[in-house]
Amino acid sequence: MGRLTGRLFVGFTVCLICFISYSPQIFVIWPWYGHELSVELLALLIPFNILVGMLLWNYYLCAVTDPGGVPSSWQPDFQDRDGYEVKKLTRGPRYCRNCESYKPPRAHHCRQCKRCVLRMDHHCPWVNNCVGHFNYGHFIRFLFYVDLACSYHFAMLTRRVYAATSGRYWDFLSGKELIFIILNYTTCIPVLLAVGGFSLYHFYCLLSNTTTIEGWEKDKVATLVRHGKIREVKFPYNLGVKRNLMSVLGNNPLYWCWPTVPPGTGLKYQLAVADDPDAQSWPPQDPTKQYIEDDPDHELKLPPSPWTYENGSFNPSLQPSNPLRARSKARGKASSRGAVSAVPPWHPDYSTSRGDEHRSVSPSSSRYTSSNEEEDYEVGFEVRGDVRARRGSEGLEVKPIDREAMFRRHIENRTEEPGRYQRYIPEPPSETESDDELVPLAQKIEEWRTVASRP
Repeated sequence: MGRLTGRLFVGFTVCLICFISYSPQIFVIWPWYGHELSVELLALLIPFNILVGMLLWNYYLCAVTDPGGVPSSWQPDFQDRDGYEVKKLTRGPRYCRNCESYKPPRAHHCRQCKRCVLRMDHHCPWVNNCVGHFNYGHFIRFLFYVDLACSYHFAMLTRRVYAATSGRYWDFLSGKELIFIILNYTTCIPVLLAVGGFSLYHFYCLLSNTTTIEGWEKDKVATLVRHGKIREVKFPYNLGVKRNLMSVLGNNPLYWCWPTVPPGTGLKYQLAVADDPDAQSWPPQDPTKQYIEDDPDHELKLPPSPWTYENGSFNPSLQPSNPLRARSKARGKASSRGAVSAVPPWHPDYSTSRGDEHRSVSPSSSRYTSSNEEEDYEVGFEVRGDVRARRGSEGLEVKPIDREAMFRRHIENRTEEPGRYQRYIPEPPSETESDDELVPLAQKIEEWRTVASRP
């Protein structure tokens, strides 16, 4: 998001808050009380303005407070008893390639802010800032006061409408009051529903000490547990409801609704499973995927060609996709009319055997072209709905072939079959014949004429 776009989002949010907050007081409530101050009017509007003031204050703090960045000299403590977070692939310390520095626990790189943010929850366009360690408490309080202020606003307008329907002539609505009541209902109700649903999710995250990104990770872990791939893993940062609230809103419950500085530096967090010897790293890895071990000497080497597997051989896990399987069945039906192969006769995978229902395309694929095709076809496949997805390759892996050498071997093999061809092998020439072959033809003709002219 650009700098100008972010400011437009913030300006629109501030205007919307001010319209919902002050337009009903000026154009609805103030005329209702006869444009005069009274104790009832103050008792109605003072609590509402306190909620609006706290809302705007926390919104300002959430927008201008730095969520927290990673110090350039920070490195993980490898001797720490609580351990450190590791990467999913290498199982080594988490490292940000964009910032070229290590990442503390629960820190993530924000593409909008172009840096790593401590305990990053998400990048909020409505505050034009990341929600992280140092402003997450302000963000939670902002949502809380939005819910309270909108609920109070809705109740206040509803009370005015109810008074207008009571039948007393001095409570009737004027045209201006009716217009602003409709406008406030159309702005307040959508905001209350949208922000209310968003608040419920973040209140749940607050009680479980989870960020939005960690919530996605917990969903993936729950999917692995549901599929039976891993056992249930406890989230390491869930310390209990009270301690979770204290880690974000402060240690004193009396100041939880008041803007305060969150405890800690954001570089290290207390773990609930620090003393558990059976605790796993978070997030746990999928056992069906292959991970690279933490080897400092490991170097990723790509094959010279993207169509080869390992040392140039075929991928043993390569299986046919649905179109190839359909063509295999079609070849199987054609085989009943004669020996038909899918490759030329000089191909090393060429087969002339008769009687099989399906012809073999390659030695590595013979198991799925046999009569027991339905059973063997499922090997190496993932079933996703009605579609079979091939594992082991992103495409066909073709081994480089020298066609000239293949054709030459084919000719040699076919000519060596006993009884198939009568090969002519000339006898070796004698010494006299070999001498005569060295004589030029013109000289031989002169000799023949000389011999013929003799009497």
